[in-house]
Amino acid sequence: MDFSLEFTPDLIAVFLTLFVLEIVLGVDNVIFISILASKLPKEQQARARNLGLTLAMVMRVILVLFAGWIITLKNDVLFIGEMGFSWKDLILIAGGLFLVYKAVTEIHHKLEGAEEEHGSGVGRKTVTFGSVLVQILLLDLVFSLDSVITAVGMTENLVVIITVVVLSFGIMLFASRYIFAFVNKHPTVKMLALSFLLLIGVFLVAEGFEIKIDKAFIYGPMAFAIFVEALNLWAASRKAKREKTRAHAVQLRPQYPDVDESVAVSTALAGRASSGSVGLSRKPVAGDEAPAAEREGLG
Repeated sequence: MDFSLEFTPDLIAVFLTLFVLEIVLGVDNVIFISILASKLPKEQQARARNLGLTLAMVMRVILVLFAGWIITLKNDVLFIGEMGFSWKDLILIAGGLFLVYKAVTEIHHKLEGAEEEHGSGVGRKTVTFGSVLVQILLLDLVFSLDSVITAVGMTENLVVIITVVVLSFGIMLFASRYIFAFVNKHPTVKMLALSFLLLIGVFLVAEGFEIKIDKAFIYGPMAFAIFVEALNLWAASRKAKREKTRAHAVQLRPQYPDVDESVAVSTALAGRASSGSVGLSRKPVAGDEAPAAEREGLG
């Protein structure tokens, strides 16, 4: 392995390529972590998110330092018929199946309205901080293994690989809070993210069986689906603003319950005002006949 650092056009191109790949992989990690951390109490969500990302970065750096041993994981150790499986293949298959299971389970919970809760509960599956952290580390191990093998295949300069890993995780650590809030605020985005995780899980299983799928067929549809969802969110936001600023009808008087005004009208038109009472208030207002002199003065 090479620890030297000499800036050349080829090395810069490799650095930028690895950086983009790590950012894409980091977004996948943050989405998965956001879905898992959302099941914890609010005071533990940020801690689980930050600790999960930090441990994932440490794990990635350790795997890079043992890159020479990681490469040997590509040798076949298990044979089923004429098909051989290496440790890398077995880890990818196990990780892909785990990701498929988690994505399908979360989608089922969203559709059926079943939610997991932290702590004790009757008839409900509980979620603890430790269990969430273990799941995050297991999936990060799968992603890290595939990422390190890809990076080592592009360059043997460990300084470049470690620098890319630290920079990408620093960006993800800063952006994770906003991605977490955005994913959990919009249910359709969360469902779309779960569908992405399901697709990535199938891709990992296929790769473990040595079925090569161009990643462009994975991330291309993802990018298009994100674009369509962004248009939907934009349209919904504009509609909400229009409804909020819509002019309301002007009310010249407050609304009163319907009352029968025939009694008041008949009383007012009666020959003698004292013959009835006006029922415009809760307490009846009795009418007294004014003296004739006063009536003539008013006339």
